[in-house]
Amino acid sequence: MFFHLAVNYGSRLELAVAARKCVEDGLRPEDVDEAALAARLWTAGTPDVDLLIRTSGELRISNFLLWQAAYAEFFMTECLWPDFRGPQLREALEAYSQRERRFGAI
Repeated sequence: MFFHLAVNYGSRLELAVAARKCVEDGLRPEDVDEAALAARLWTAGTPDVDLLIRTSGELRISNFLLWQAAYAEFFMTECLWPDFRGPQLREALEAYSQRERRFGAI
């Protein structure tokens, strides 16, 4: 299991840095593909997000793991982050377990 907690993180910056690294590594434009970018992300080597939990009642992802959450399931809760504990996690996992993951397929 991987748990990502990002403080002072911005996914747009992460993507820009990954693209810059592609250039610095000498990749030709036609060689820049999803795999090349993914290998240069700050989360390279970790699996993509399965479940993204958004606390505080917000209904947006706020520039958080934009690439990695492409096929994530979202769970939104009114609970504030400092109060998020075992019962809230169990609720999120129960909701996640009821979903049919299609990874972009209809």
